[in-house]
Amino acid sequence: MSSSAPLAGLTLDELRDRLVALGEPPYRAKQIFQAVQQRGVLDPREMTTLPLELRERLAEEISPATELVEVQTSEDGTTKFLFGLHDGKRIESVLIPEDGRNTICVSSQVGCPIRCVFCASGVEGLIRNLDVAEIAEQVLRVRAHLGERPSHIVMMGMGEPLLNIENVIAAIRLWTDKDGLGFSPRRITVSTAGTPSKVDRLAESGLGVHIAISLHAPDDETRARLVPGSPGGRTRALVEAGARYARKTGRDVTVEYVLMAGENDAPEHADALAALTAGRHIHVNLIPLNPVSHRPDLKAPSGLAATGFLRRLQQQGVSATLRTQRGEDIAAACGQLALERALED
Repeated sequence: MSSSAPLAGLTLDELRDRLVALGEPPYRAKQIFQAVQQRGVLDPREMTTLPLELRERLAEEISPATELVEVQTSEDGTTKFLFGLHDGKRIESVLIPEDGRNTICVSSQVGCPIRCVFCASGVEGLIRNLDVAEIAEQVLRVRAHLGERPSHIVMMGMGEPLLNIENVIAAIRLWTDKDGLGFSPRRITVSTAGTPSKVDRLAESGLGVHIAISLHAPDDETRARLVPGSPGGRTRALVEAGARYARKTGRDVTVEYVLMAGENDAPEHADALAALTAGRHIHVNLIPLNPVSHRPDLKAPSGLAATGFLRRLQQQGVSATLRTQRGEDIAAACGQLALERALED
């Protein structure tokens, strides 16, 4: 084993192969895998089921992929975690307690190439992908902080998950491993703003997770303005990819739509969105804009306007809801995970 292979990113088979190469009995792999993946023990010195000599050897050769730098808790109970990475970069994750659930929002990249105008994560573009361990450890560290396994995982933090799809798939396989956290795929959601072919790749993976499509506009012209990093001509193609995903996996698909006053909240926008999504096993989740410092000109619509947009969709047969805003006071709400924190030394 080496410092380039943190324990949190290794499958049970990979652990077994590496331990056998060190002259250790194969059964030690399961002890380590369960300590890491079930209990979130990332320091080998704390793995008391292992012999002291092995613990010390592992501790000398292996470092965790992340370091917990800071924890902030909102008045509504939302908790934000700032993690340091090996190269000095930083990422954020969010734990959202609501209606008996504990949902963790996980990052997949440092920065983001999609550059949604309302999102702080993409201001500087993409810095780099996260590796498997850096993705997986976010859940493990939050699990250790919480004292129990979170109930749901959403890949909606910093970054575009499907542009780091192989590492995202590998992390999900770790979370769903019966010898690890044992998450049901039904309790995991992957968000994407970008590429229909990657949606198809996720469907082909056989994971069976839920998917959320960050659409934010009902037509290409509006979307090119609001989601400039996504290739043009993708609005209908993304919705159609979502419909294919629903047919292949049996999972309904969510369309995320951030409402911005004067940008995408007019009645004609609602009508166009209804025409795109009605009858496709798609649920539309409307999200009033959360304020971000880099675009003070963008505002959320009034409560009356947001409710009117929702009703207009529902009247045309669209399954739709209006999301409650949470974590805004600690910049942990949708679109507020800030790249400037990720770039601090």
